[in-house]
Amino acid sequence: MLFWFNLNQLIKLTINKYILNLTVQFMNTKFVQKMNIKNKKKSQNQNELDILIKISKNPDITQRKMAGELGLSLGKLNYVLIKLKEKGIIKINNFKKNTKKYRYIYLLTPKGISLKTKLTINFMKQKMNEYDALKKELKR
Repeated sequence: MLFWFNLNQLIKLTINKYILNLTVQFMNTKFVQKMNIKNKKKSQNQNELDILIKISKNPDITQRKMAGELGLSLGKLNYVLIKLKEKGIIKINNFKKNTKKYRYIYLLTPKGISLKTKLTINFMKQKMNEYDALKKELKR
């Protein structure tokens, strides 16, 4: 009888643990989804800033190299570059005398330089706020 009682308790504990695990997974999923929605614009702005910085430092960088350095997929980088071009932030030109016609040069327009500056300032403000919040947290 003692064995049966322990087996019954074990089954109940296992079921409770499973239900608790499912609840935690569900809560984590909802939390991550909310965080992704909240940070989606930030990450898009961060990607744009990173791309603009790369272009300003090296205008003739290849998309493959830029994607690798930024940790983005080639498709996502291409999509963002096209959107930046449509917004008038960058210009994309072929090298005129290059035998490899698939090589491009990326140039920041005045609007692009302005956006890069604005994004950099916002990024710095955000990091300073995060630093201040962390500093307050550590003092507690």
